[in-house]
Amino acid sequence: MNAPYDGDRAQGTGAPAPSSGADPGMRRPGQVPAPGPAADRDPYVQDVYDRDPYRSQDLSAQDPVAEVLYDRASHPPPPPGTYQDPGPLYGAPRTAQQGPDARVWAQTPPPEPDGPSRHLPYGDRPATTQFVGVDSLVTSATEEEAEPDAFAHLYKDQQAAPGAPAEDAPVAAPAPSKPAGRAAGLLKSSALMAAGTIVSRITGFLRTLVVAAAIGVGTFNDTYQIANTLPTMIYVLVGGGALNAVFIPQLVRAMKNDDDGGEAYANRLLTLVVVLLAAVTTICVLAAPVFITMMSPKLASDPQQMEVAVAFARYCLPTMFFMGVHVVLGQILNARGRFGAMMWTPVLNNIVAIATFGAFIWAFGGFTTSGVSAATVTPEGVRLLGIGTLLGLTVQALAMLPYLRDAGFSPRLRFDWKGHGLGKAAGLAKWTFFFVLANQIGLVVVTQLATWAGAIAEKQGHPGTGITGYQYALLLWQMPQAIITVSVMTAVLPRISRSAHDGDAAAVRDDISYGLRTSAVAIVPCAFAFLALGVPMATLLYAGAGAGAQNIGYILMAFGLGLIPYSVQYVVLRGFYAYEDTRTPFYNTVIVAAVNASVSAAAFFVLPARWAVVGMAGAYGLGYAVGVGVAWKRLRKRLGGDLDGAHVRRTYTRLIGACIPAAAVAGGVAYAVTQWLGSGILGSLTAVVVGSLALGGVFLVAAKRMRIEELNAMVGMVRGRMGR
Repeated sequence: MNAPYDGDRAQGTGAPAPSSGADPGMRRPGQVPAPGPAADRDPYVQDVYDRDPYRSQDLSAQDPVAEVLYDRASHPPPPPGTYQDPGPLYGAPRTAQQGPDARVWAQTPPPEPDGPSRHLPYGDRPATTQFVGVDSLVTSATEEEAEPDAFAHLYKDQQAAPGAPAEDAPVAAPAPSKPAGRAAGLLKSSALMAAGTIVSRITGFLRTLVVAAAIGVGTFNDTYQIANTLPTMIYVLVGGGALNAVFIPQLVRAMKNDDDGGEAYANRLLTLVVVLLAAVTTICVLAAPVFITMMSPKLASDPQQMEVAVAFARYCLPTMFFMGVHVVLGQILNARGRFGAMMWTPVLNNIVAIATFGAFIWAFGGFTTSGVSAATVTPEGVRLLGIGTLLGLTVQALAMLPYLRDAGFSPRLRFDWKGHGLGKAAGLAKWTFFFVLANQIGLVVVTQLATWAGAIAEKQGHPGTGITGYQYALLLWQMPQAIITVSVMTAVLPRISRSAHDGDAAAVRDDISYGLRTSAVAIVPCAFAFLALGVPMATLLYAGAGAGAQNIGYILMAFGLGLIPYSVQYVVLRGFYAYEDTRTPFYNTVIVAAVNASVSAAAFFVLPARWAVVGMAGAYGLGYAVGVGVAWKRLRKRLGGDLDGAHVRRTYTRLIGACIPAAAVAGGVAYAVTQWLGSGILGSLTAVVVGSLALGGVFLVAAKRMRIEELNAMVGMVRGRMGR
């Protein structure tokens, strides 16, 4: 349970509690009922006949779900000494003389008159505060709360009937009928983004399957992967990191402070991105041979592979322009509370790519029959794949326009950049540029080493051990991060930014802790699942690629446990971005990239060519483990020495302890199944299904015994919904 932050403790005034002989149902104004003697009961189990199921009188025993979703930026805590001592922790309240209506699960207490009759935490008003149960919160998660008109009383005299006296005082707005609130909006946004991300990732996997079936997973696919990776690397280096990390807080502030709701600022930003990326794209297309040589000297040494790679690059590099347009339009929608479009439009890109490579298979045959390579592919085949890749990103970007019109935003080119805050954002983006540069340098080193090792291993009869195997395993490994952590933190980041802007370090700390613990419930089991079931997963998904699928599985297993520090690093860095601190993430990324590059180089020189990329995958997670330790200490110092570390460490330790026996059982079961049925599609599918069931069953049993509160709350909520 997430107790209120330390500022709420020890604020009692020392007022005497009511005498034991007083009537518990009667109390004087300004007096808080004293809690009864502590009972031996589960604090998470609520009594439907209890007068106050959420213990509003006990300020340290609030509802755990409402507490973690509470927006303290909009409800600052009261000054010290404004409410009385709540009494002992977990004290059971006294039973009223007349019980509440048994048909109502969590009855709302009647409104109380203004004045010091009752004090609630965080400055809430007793007359307007409503208590919402977990079930009501989930049920109304998709409903919007109607906003009252704060200026309606100014025009009451004009709206009144003729002859009626004018009202001088404002009339209190009626209480909303559906108490969805900010927590419901957060749940709705996270669910919408998670759904879009799941569909996008599923279609992304289908895309990789079709690509592998069309051109294999060997060195010919390496040429396409390098050309297709180049625009992403350059875009993120030029401005993508700044857009994601710096301009979200700036857009939120512009919407809050500007008279036009930030529309002019957003149009200036859009114009700047369009102009900058158009110039950079033109230069990069002309310099495509230089970039290919930089990414893979081994590939550039082969004239046929070099020719195909440059042709692919000149089709793929213009996608960075549409990539940037898509991201900036998506961030504008995110700042306006429209989170779904940015997560759903990539599905269109994947559909176009699937159709493109499907057409390639229809025209030239699958890889297992054609054996296509850089020496045998035709110019028409290269042109088909290149144009299809470019068309996918174009459709993805243009699909954002209807969402913008629906949100009331009209994109226009505005070149009046000076004096409107873009200079400040550019100064902040300077460190983000260095942040991305350090990360991309590490990626270039890994790409060079992986393509070199893959070319050597393929000659030895081990395909799928180059950069293609690395990228395919990385794509599968990152899926839980994209579905869970990114969705949660994208919805929470604007709230963290507002709290940081208001100087509420406690609210920032609680949101960071909530993001870490909530995402860990899914991230930690998925990490151990990759470790235990990596090989059957890869042989099932990439069965059409031939023998290289098993090598991709070994790479996926090496990535496995690195998912935990990778997810933690993502959440922790959002805290620095909320304070517009981009220098600290830069230094942190330098450390991560240095560890990743150095350990990858050691793996390349020490391990055989077949296992070199497996070692590089392990180096990826090791780099983030070192980076998390550095970032955690810096953020804790930034937030005043408290990052809810004990609570977070306890959650992760218990989850890992529950996953270890689960992964051991699942790995043993999957190995036995593949030995019995083989590594074909049937054997791999059976191993994945049976192994996943074994892992999930053992994990739930162990987690229940360890009393992991985040998982227990989730399971209880699911059971409650299914039981109805």
